[in-house]
Amino acid sequence: MTPPFEITPGPGPLVAAAVHDGHAIHAETLPHIALADRERLREEDPFTGGLTTVAPTRIVGGRSRFEVDLNRPRDKAVYRTPDDAWGLEVWRDGAPDEAVARGLETYDAFYDAVEELLSLKVQEFGSVVVYDLHSYNHRRDGPDGPPADPGANPEVNIGTGTLDRARWGELVDGFMADLRDGAARAGLPDLDVRENVKFKGGEFSGWVHRTFGSAACVVAVEFKKTFMDEWSGAPDRAHLGQLRQALAATVPGALAARDAATP
Repeated sequence: MTPPFEITPGPGPLVAAAVHDGHAIHAETLPHIALADRERLREEDPFTGGLTTVAPTRIVGGRSRFEVDLNRPRDKAVYRTPDDAWGLEVWRDGAPDEAVARGLETYDAFYDAVEELLSLKVQEFGSVVVYDLHSYNHRRDGPDGPPADPGANPEVNIGTGTLDRARWGELVDGFMADLRDGAARAGLPDLDVRENVKFKGGEFSGWVHRTFGSAACVVAVEFKKTFMDEWSGAPDRAHLGQLRQALAATVPGALAARDAATP
């Protein structure tokens, strides 16, 4: 059975997380799910786990967000109504109590493990930088429908809604500039990278900031799904490689900015 999440520790103060990468659902929960496989995949963040390889320490979710959403508050982590899930009817006959309990057990275990990991990083290095990697849909009117307005849907949205910008603003600004420059070198000129346009960051980044205060800098990165067909699930491997190259280009500057901001 696919583990609920995997944490791969490595050296240094940089961590990359992809909490919505997972697609698996617990064998005892799956029969109660009303959604087809492809419907679930459309709202998940496939391939983001591969992008975490830019960091030595990686956190990758293994279960579908339709089992438990690690990027929502605990009381909203198991979707119960269509309003919780983009209008989708998740359950065949309501969320079974045992499925909810399993999901929340995973949720608690995840946050306990992440707290232990980040506590060690802060203790060793004084602060920690986390890349919180996600993706989002932009063709909700169907595979042949028009894409969402690019003015309100940047190719990369940087969420910093809960971040201490007084301390970490230079790191964020440098990250965005380096991502654009890295993308141009990778063959993606004029990558549209903007801050807090579509998303401001979810519960995971908010929890890290509440738990560790200004000792943590979480950059929530939402890639628009131009690197895949969001309706079929088919990836554009070349485009994914370019995005990974661009993301990797941000690492030296982020680490240098972390050093400068850490007493």
